[in-house]
Amino acid sequence: MRLQEWPTMPDGNGSRAPSVWSTDFRQTFRPLEGKPVFGMLIAADNKRSDEREERLTQASASIPSAIFWFLLATLFVTVVALGICLPRKNNRGQLITLIVITALLTTMLVIIRDVDRPFGGIINVSPTAISEVERQAHRDFVAHHPAVGIPCGARGTRRAI
Repeated sequence: MRLQEWPTMPDGNGSRAPSVWSTDFRQTFRPLEGKPVFGMLIAADNKRSDEREERLTQASASIPSAIFWFLLATLFVTVVALGICLPRKNNRGQLITLIVITALLTTMLVIIRDVDRPFGGIINVSPTAISEVERQAHRDFVAHHPAVGIPCGARGTRRAI
C-alpha cells in the first residue's frame, strides 16, 4: 500500500489496490466464517479501512484552490496599493515595513497551504508506521513460512501462484 497509495495522496487521491486486497482477504478467510477468529479478522480489516479513509480525508485539501488564489491575489493587490501610496522620498522605513509585512503574509499563506496538504510539500507526512508494519509482516511471514515465497511483488502486486 505504501508504494501504491502514498504517492497519490498529495493530490487527495487514493489507490484502488487496498479495496481489492480487502475483498481478497475476506474471500480467502471465508471458510472461517462463523468462528470467533473470522470476526476478529473482519474487525481488524474494518479498522484498517477506517484508518485509510481518515488518511484520505486528511489528504484532501480543505481550502479550495480558488480561495487560496483569491487570497494570493488580494495580497498582491494590497501590497501594490500600499506601494503606490508610499512617499517618493524618505520612505526607507515604510518600504522596509511593507517588505517585512509582505514576506510575513506570503509565508503565512504558504504555510497554510502546506499544512492543508500534509502528504506533499515542505511539511510531508511520511509512511513511517506503514513501512514498519510492512517490515514486521514480511519478517513474520518469512519466519513462519521459510520455504514459501512472498505472495506479492515489491510494489504490492499479486504474483501468480
